[in-house]
This record gives sequence, structure tokens and C-alpha cells, in this order.
Amino acid sequence: MAPRVVTVEADGGSRGNPGPAGYGAVVRDAETGEVLAERSESLGTATNNVAEYQGLIAGLTAAAELGAAEVDVRMDSKLVVEQMCGRWQIKHPGLRPLAAQAAGLVGRFAAVRFTWIPRDQNRHADALANAAMDAAAGRPTSTGAAAPVVGSDRATAPAVGSDPATAPASWEPRPTFTATRLILVRHGETEYTEQRRYSGRGDVPLSEKGRAQVRETATRVAALAPTVAAVLSSPLSRCTATAAAIAGALGDVPVRTEDDLIECDFGQWEGRTFAEVREGWPGEMDAWLASPRVAPPGGESFTHVAERAHRVVAGLLTAYPGETVVLVSHVSPIKLVLRDALAAGDGFLHRLFLDAAGISVLDMWPDGGVAVRTVNDTSHLAAL
Repeated sequence: MAPRVVTVEADGGSRGNPGPAGYGAVVRDAETGEVLAERSESLGTATNNVAEYQGLIAGLTAAAELGAAEVDVRMDSKLVVEQMCGRWQIKHPGLRPLAAQAAGLVGRFAAVRFTWIPRDQNRHADALANAAMDAAAGRPTSTGAAAPVVGSDRATAPAVGSDPATAPASWEPRPTFTATRLILVRHGETEYTEQRRYSGRGDVPLSEKGRAQVRETATRVAALAPTVAAVLSSPLSRCTATAAAIAGALGDVPVRTEDDLIECDFGQWEGRTFAEVREGWPGEMDAWLASPRVAPPGGESFTHVAERAHRVVAGLLTAYPGETVVLVSHVSPIKLVLRDALAAGDGFLHRLFLDAAGISVLDMWPDGGVAVRTVNDTSHLAAL
């Protein structure tokens, strides 16, 4: 039987800030204190705050997998606790996507409570985080159960994002890092695109105009990035056809389909226009427009789509550090990636328009920095 209430103890840190980083998280039965799950991972080079947020995300994910209804989060990071409670603003752009992902996980529970604790009361998670930092730094780690650690050797300098007055701006040079560049491409036009119909999981092929757009888009992407490490695509044919053209223009880079890049499931609204949905489901439409946690009847919420998109981005940052990757997807996943990169509110999702075959470009640094360079570039389609 799944525990109704669990306690999540989470921690993270880096040696150098940024430097070799890792996190640890422990999930306990709130009543008995029994350890139900442990999570830890090395993060390569990152800041203290990034590692702390990753520890929180790992702990909440483990609690959700256990089927918990309520969570008591205990962390020795004052920054994370205060920001998640809404008392401190999240001014550093590198932390906003992580906080958004954590907030999305919080929404999966009936209640989540955050409490700051001194580090000596967070020894288990601290020990897991230190072992992960050892691994990131290439140091040998102890075998067996992790020994409690009080006062790790993580950096004591102010963490990036901990002091809004001193946090670096997103344009500050980062000479020791190379950004991972993501080129986000919406598929070419389909019959549904032209008719302004909701097009989710239905496999609607490219139209004649869409195929022409794709050819121009492939040429544009090749000019933007002559060297690309990977091309990922939604499994739907309108995307795989777009991705294949881009890969060919790049010199036959292999295309990998990624299920998490698929469009939002619009359920009963699939194939209908906005006007038809407004007439048939007025109340449901209002609720959907008001909150990303609301799904269309029989469909999927934007919150869930955001979780999928974040998994893809996080995986790419790990697999292709400092390289360029092309993602061919749909309106909803691309909007959600851009929302988090721009630290925008949920209203952004219904105000940003993404054209068929539009291109957006963003850079992401290992210290959490993000720079959005282009949004919905369609200059290559001017002649069509």
C-alpha cells in the first residue's frame, strides 16, 4: 500500500561553484521514518543552487513514483525553500526552469510543505550529495552505506542566484564554458495547420506547401549550424519528414525519434477549430485557458507536456554538452521549452504564435545560464 504522507530530504552542492556537482535525496515514511527510496547523481559541472534544485526534483519524482499523496520537504537550502514557498523571487534565469519543473511536480500531490532545516539535520541527503560530488570530481567514493557528513567541502562562496544583487546577468561572459545550442523547429504546414484545427496525436501529413517549407527550413538550419551532433524528432510523420530534410541538408545526420517530443493530446478537441471547441465545450475551454494543469476532455495537460519536454532537454544537456542539437516538434512542446527558457508566465502559452516551419534558437550553459537568441524565425519562408 502506498504511503499517504512521506518526507523528502534533499541536498546538492558543487566544489568550486560552479564545479563538480551532485545531489542526494531520501524519501522516508513520515510516520515510521523508514527509508523508502534514495536518489543521487553526479551532474558534471554546475552550481550549488542548480544541484540543490536537482535534488529536490529527484526527491519529488521518487515520492510521486511511490504514490504518495502528501509530501513534507526538508532542505538545508534556504534559497530553494524560500523560492518554492513564493517568498523570494527567482531572479537568476538558470534556476527558473528548474523551479518550474519542481512546481510541476508539486502540483501532482494533494499537499506539499517546505521546511528549512540545519545541515546537521540533513546528514543522509548530504552524504549522498557528497558521494555524487566525489564521482563528478573523479575522486574515489566509499563503498557500502554512505557515512553521515557534517559540513561538506562544497564551495562556501555565495552561490549563483543566492544574492539577487550579485547574481550575474544572462549576458555576462562565461569563458570557461561552452553552451549547448538547441535549434527548435516546428514541422511544416499540414491541412489542419491551414484550417486552424487542433492537431495533436493524429498523424496528419505535410501538405504540398508544407513540403516546400521544409525544403527551405532545411537550408536555413544548415546555414545556422553546419555541424550538428544530433537531430531529434517527434514520431509523427509531419515531424519526421521535416527532420529527414534537415538531416539531409546537414549531410545525412541520423534522425532519432523521441516520444516525449510528440504534440499535446487534445482529446475530444482533436481536428476541431477553436470556434467549434468554444461552442461545444465553453466551460472546459475557459478552464483550459486559465491553467496549464487542466487537460482537454480525454486529453493531456500542458503541465504534463512540460514534464516531457524538460526530460528531453535535460537529457540533451547531459548527452551533448557544448554541441548543437536540432529538435523537430510541435507548437506545445516548443512553446513550453521557450516559456521556461524565458522565465515567462503561463499566459505566454496562449500569446506566443509559432508558425509552421518556424525556427527558435537557445543556448544553455552547464552553470544554468540560458540565452534565447531567436524565436519563431520565418525569414527563410518569405519567398513561399
